[in-house]
Amino acid sequence: MPIAKTLLEQFNINEMEIIRRMELLDLTQRELDLLTAQQPIIERRLDHIVARFYEKQTAFDEIALLIGDADTLARLRSAQTRYIQDLFAGDYGHAYVNGRLRIGLVHKRIGVEPKLFLSAACTLKYLLAEVLAHEIEDRHTLLDVLRALDKLMNFDNALVFDTYIGTLLSAMESAKKRIETYAHALEQKSKILSTHAERDPLTELYNKRGMTMALTRELNAAQRRKSQVSLVYMDVNKFKFINDTFGHAKGDEVLRALGEAIAKSCRSTDFACRVGGDEFCVILPDATPDVAESIAEKIAEAFTALFPEFSVAAGVAGTGPEQFVTENELLEAADRAMYAAKRAV
Repeated sequence: MPIAKTLLEQFNINEMEIIRRMELLDLTQRELDLLTAQQPIIERRLDHIVARFYEKQTAFDEIALLIGDADTLARLRSAQTRYIQDLFAGDYGHAYVNGRLRIGLVHKRIGVEPKLFLSAACTLKYLLAEVLAHEIEDRHTLLDVLRALDKLMNFDNALVFDTYIGTLLSAMESAKKRIETYAHALEQKSKILSTHAERDPLTELYNKRGMTMALTRELNAAQRRKSQVSLVYMDVNKFKFINDTFGHAKGDEVLRALGEAIAKSCRSTDFACRVGGDEFCVILPDATPDVAESIAEKIAEAFTALFPEFSVAAGVAGTGPEQFVTENELLEAADRAMYAAKRAV
């Protein structure tokens, strides 16, 4: 819960809410005044009431373990004394309600279970009733006082349990936010890992895995739309010679240059891929083989501008819009077309 807010603000309790809660319990001002009139009786027997209360409470092992030591017991006795005095002090406004809420928070934080709190509240009510019954001679007055005390303590208990429920909901909300943050982080990490798993680290184009997924997806979409898919397949001419003569670092430079030429020459809807080694392909949705040929020429020109001493060979294949081949058949057709282009050089 926000520390900057008062307890009353945190639990949305204002003067009208206090009045409404008392109305729900039929707790009237006359009854509150009647309780206030018993203050002298309670003050005379206050030490006796508190002593008897903790005598009964510490008889239970689980409560004695919660209290723990004499210093804690002394602090609890002091707090209980103030609470009993507040019950008969005549001020049941904001300060009184804030005190009840604080009692609930303290009990929740130190691990007092609701059943133990209710047990303590019942014990206190019975002890107060004994003292009042001994001191008030008029039976009708006694019944009215006890009825008013019962209502006020129910009013208090409702406030205390608001804090139990409120802190529980707050903890759940915090846990939910932590889980959502963690899930979002996992999702982002998964996306990053997935992206890396589908990308070629040298050229940053799609790798063979990414190409296979994209080609399957685009062929399925083309069949639904009755459109065409074309494929450009290419490699670097005499790439083994480049590696053997100039070294693998030069070979990697050439591959990066071809990847850059492909990326710059493609449409935004195309998928540029490095299949492996010096083999590349481009998946072109909604494109005829003629469009694919045009893009292949742009790629070759862009690559030659970077490395005039080297060249690439490209093959094109297409499928659709009425009859479709499989992914492998499309790749094999483009691959055959590329090798035919190499032989023609």
